[in-house]
Amino acid sequence: MTLIQEKTLASKVRADFPILTQKVNGKPLIYLDNAATSQKPLAVLNAWRDYYEQYNANVHRGAHTLSAKATDAYEGARDKVAAFINAASRQEIVYTRNATEAINLVAYSWGLSNLQAGDEIILSVMEHHSNLVPWQMIAQKTGAVLKFVELTETYEFDLEQFKTLVSDKTKLVSVVHVSNTLGCINPVTEICEIAHSFGAKVLIDACQSVPHMRVDVQAIDCDWLVASGHKMCAPTGIGFLYGKLNLLREMPPFFGGGEMIADVFLEYSTYADLPHKFEAGTPAIGEAIALGAAIDYLNNIGMDQIHACEADLTGYLFQQLRQIPEIKIYGPQPDSNGEGRAALASFTAGEIHPQDLSTMLDQEGVAIRSGHHCTQALHRYLNVSSTARASVYFYNTSEEIDVFVKALKETIDFFGEIMG
Repeated sequence: MTLIQEKTLASKVRADFPILTQKVNGKPLIYLDNAATSQKPLAVLNAWRDYYEQYNANVHRGAHTLSAKATDAYEGARDKVAAFINAASRQEIVYTRNATEAINLVAYSWGLSNLQAGDEIILSVMEHHSNLVPWQMIAQKTGAVLKFVELTETYEFDLEQFKTLVSDKTKLVSVVHVSNTLGCINPVTEICEIAHSFGAKVLIDACQSVPHMRVDVQAIDCDWLVASGHKMCAPTGIGFLYGKLNLLREMPPFFGGGEMIADVFLEYSTYADLPHKFEAGTPAIGEAIALGAAIDYLNNIGMDQIHACEADLTGYLFQQLRQIPEIKIYGPQPDSNGEGRAALASFTAGEIHPQDLSTMLDQEGVAIRSGHHCTQALHRYLNVSSTARASVYFYNTSEEIDVFVKALKETIDFFGEIMG
């Protein structure tokens, strides 16, 4: 493993992220909270600002020049999303506020229309709340039964157990592609193949995979896939749902209102064609355009180069953390090349509360996450109340990891002296 790739890429892109030049508590900012949200490059910020400064107008039905320009940019971004994940059609891409809304769209549109008492929904114990709570609510409304895939000894998706859970009663499998807490990469292609052999549908939560690796929905053969823009260098307030065309056509609208209609009468309405059937109301136009700019930015770097950079950083991060005896990491270890897991580490440090770790590190300018990371059920399964989490992206460096690890060691020593 070398860090040449990482240094070369970081040196090329750091100037694109103005937020990274600031100081926090008098120290250079070291941002290691990328699994929560990524930072935004100037190309994305400028695309968002240009829309509001130069052609702010509503989309689709306006006949004037500004509306036509806004519509072209808004729908052009949809084409970029479709190409980025290799959707078969641009009509398979539905804009949403975030992945949570996308999952709820499927839950309430498809779920309420297709699930009934005794049907089974398979999730895993590692699911983010956004891929757990909606299905709990749908199960309560329909009488469907929730089942859960547990973890292997190496904190990974237990595929063998999954094979014993899936049956003719299984109507839906909804699983995360990459765990935001464990960092494991789940075998989603095989999961889809197994589920489909029983006639079940599959939804993939790709929030932690789409920003970091090539994701091909046709190769995976999932029925739905969701992601949030803010984790892939785009603004907050924009995400997307991918769905197979035939499935989306069968699903009733989730919201009613303007934009999603064909004709409206006093007594009834008819609905627009895909994808607009699911996009009621004035959309987040500037955010969608900025999402397209973020995809352009990632494509210009190259997802393979981003993934290689993150593998180097992951290997180095784990190598350094393993030198601290008090640290326990939750999730699989990377291989010798830093591959096989995501570029994050969730950990505890003995009896020191993760919130205290995060607060002390912030005094050194280091931003990490602490808490349950919206995976409270997983933390209960692991018998730990909360964890600290450091997560890197392609603009991070090995030198930043060194500063983080040094500050972490000093923090642990400080609390060790206090605790006696």
